[in-house]
Amino acid sequence: QVQLVESGGGLVQPGGSLRLSCAASGPIFRISVMGWYRTAPGKQRELVAQITSGGSTTYADSVKGRFTISSDNAKNTVYLQMNSLKPDDTAVYYCKVVALRLYWGQGTQVTVSS
Repeated sequence: QVQLVESGGGLVQPGGSLRLSCAASGPIFRISVMGWYRTAPGKQRELVAQITSGGSTTYADSVKGRFTISSDNAKNTVYLQMNSLKPDDTAVYYCKVVALRLYWGQGTQVTVSS
């Protein structure tokens, strides 16, 4: 059974940093894209950043220059380095993996508040 295990969320002050990790375990084959989405209170889930198996990246305009996505294909793991965090970044962050099937993580809470 495939599992996506997310870690790294928490409470941080504005201007601070967090690093999210998502490790895929189990029989998962031919991963093409790994990414992060988020759902803020009262809003729809939105793409934050994604990375292809070839290393191409896409970012939401709101996080460009502040967030960096990276991956370790050998470990089926994707990371999201989040710097200069703002209160508007407060959300539940979900890992998404596109392989022969689509997989979602259970989410990790990120709260940016003083």
